[in-house]
Amino acid sequence: MADKPNVLFFFTDDQRFDTIGALNNPHIHTPTLDRLAAEGTAFTRAYIMGGSSPAVCMPSRAMLHTGRTLFHIERQGQSIPDSHVTMGEHFRRAGYRTFGTGKWHNGRASYARSFTDGARIFFGGMSQHYDVPLRDFDPTGAYEPDVIHREVKKHSSDLFADSTMDFLRDTAGDDRPFFAYVSFTAPHDPRDTHERFHALYEADKLPLPENFAPEHPFDNGELQVRDERLAPIPRTPGAVRRHLADYYAMISHADDRIGAVLDVLRQTGKYDDTIIVFAGDNGLALGRHGLMGKQNVYDHSVHVPMTLAGPGIPAGQTSDAMCYLLDIFPTLCELCGLDLPDTVDGLSLAPVLAGQAATRREMLHFAYKDLHRAVQDDRWKLIEYAVNGERTTQLFDLETDPLEMNDLAADPACDPHLARLRQELERWRTELGDTQEMGQHFWSTYDAGA
Repeated sequence: MADKPNVLFFFTDDQRFDTIGALNNPHIHTPTLDRLAAEGTAFTRAYIMGGSSPAVCMPSRAMLHTGRTLFHIERQGQSIPDSHVTMGEHFRRAGYRTFGTGKWHNGRASYARSFTDGARIFFGGMSQHYDVPLRDFDPTGAYEPDVIHREVKKHSSDLFADSTMDFLRDTAGDDRPFFAYVSFTAPHDPRDTHERFHALYEADKLPLPENFAPEHPFDNGELQVRDERLAPIPRTPGAVRRHLADYYAMISHADDRIGAVLDVLRQTGKYDDTIIVFAGDNGLALGRHGLMGKQNVYDHSVHVPMTLAGPGIPAGQTSDAMCYLLDIFPTLCELCGLDLPDTVDGLSLAPVLAGQAATRREMLHFAYKDLHRAVQDDRWKLIEYAVNGERTTQLFDLETDPLEMNDLAADPACDPHLARLRQELERWRTELGDTQEMGQHFWSTYDAGA
């Protein structure tokens, strides 16, 4: 097993794609992620498929860990069923020491079978950052519901980074390769962190997003969900800027802790033998289109950061290959020389990294609950809404309008694009399995409005 690279996977919560300084955001301080982008390849068009509940992070993480598409995820309560091989489970079977810390949100049983090691495990969806209900690692996998502890006065990002550094030091003399999954709860609200990171940002000096709007132009079916109530409606520039400053501060803190973990990895002498992955579980509106949350399929909510660095990965590169987070599982398998479980739907990006292919996907599909469906090709994006028995359509030319501000659905000149993308939606209905209850509700409204 000595020839197998290690894997160190950092995953953040609610971090939008455009929140890395080196990737065209001069307003945010992310020196570690900047350096990682310089050492590796950043996929600038990485996405999630959407979500089946307002807690978009739960299905997003299930897709990441199983490599399965949204409608192919089966559930046993919150847990990923045994029939879906998880990424940690697969690397564990291949002889890796597998470690998990931080947010899991996919059930205790699936965590237990995925990891040989762990610490400070959070099985929930969100919590106060200075009061996270944590579990110690249990090699028996029992994880009784009431056995939790809280480490007050220490921030979640510090806790999860500390646990990872302890694991890396523990494995320094171990010849077995490791797979370490570090899942931050930042920058999810509540956005409280150390004052030194808040001091990096003056809210009134941050620019508003170009697609800021006081309100969404129509009822998308989720205008009163929890995330949307975090700021007053109509949105105000001052409130959005304050949210953005706190959001950036949380990201800068996580960036700092990722840097500390990478410093320890260098000290162990294993840095050059480790594939480092950084990604986020979903985006966030924060004032764009008059929204605050991720309960939609606009670009700001389904577009995520994703960078890979390490052995076999070109340095200082960006790729505009369209991809999903669920493609990470097969990519790591190929880079690490592992076979691919037949339960995985994702496509390996290793050919893209090797310069053998420009992309693996020509189309992307998105869904949110029984309300929204979307399809996107290299240039055009169609969104269909089914809300209160009514159908609403949006069409965007992403080449000229990447912020999705100019709806062209009513423009006769765009009818061929509308027809083509609607045909793709129809294909998705059957081929990707959008036939579950939430699909049936959406499609009944869609068909009635045809």
